[in-house]
Amino acid sequence: MKLNVIICTVSLTVMTAIGMADETVMIGRFSAGDRKDWQSKSFQGETRYTFDERSGRKALFADSRGTASGWYREIEVDLHQTPWLHWSWRVDRVLNGVDERTKAGDDYPARIYVVVSGGAAFWKTRSLVYVWSSQQPVGATWHNAYTSSARVMALQSGMQNAGRWINEKRNIRADFQRLFGEEIDSIDAVALMTDTDDSGQDASAWYGNLYFTAQ
Repeated sequence: MKLNVIICTVSLTVMTAIGMADETVMIGRFSAGDRKDWQSKSFQGETRYTFDERSGRKALFADSRGTASGWYREIEVDLHQTPWLHWSWRVDRVLNGVDERTKAGDDYPARIYVVVSGGAAFWKTRSLVYVWSSQQPVGATWHNAYTSSARVMALQSGMQNAGRWINEKRNIRADFQRLFGEEIDSIDAVALMTDTDDSGQDASAWYGNLYFTAQ
């Protein structure tokens, strides 16, 4: 009897682990041209977002000409179950002569936000911002020039990988702990933006699917 219970328990544990490993929380299915549940937010003019296949596959194309607007999706994701965020992006060129640590240079050809809401205490809202940097080296981190509630991390830099699709995978709980010194259980929104309002330059990028997984 005990053996049967142990076997059943082990089997259930394995099945649960397999289920968790296979679990995917889709945030943006851009390869299908799907923008359901996404909303737009403008800061300065309108960055143009469209779906196309000019990059070699169907994706969300962003074109900024001195503008700053983004897309965001409000969705709660349990990071105990699915802490890994995956996405792909492509940039063909970066910006010239910008210092991204300053307000005058706070522009990026591509960036992804992960937001933890402060709820009614809106001043407690924090954001991880993953960027394709024009000047900062890969792995560099800094405070956003406009707000101390956002931490920026350069995952790509300059023209090294420009002109081709790059896949990214980040452990959001681990990165949040590293940059904010806090343990978090969930996130409340994901956003993306291509913007050039501060520098007045032009930039474009493609964004592939975004999704969370257990591993």
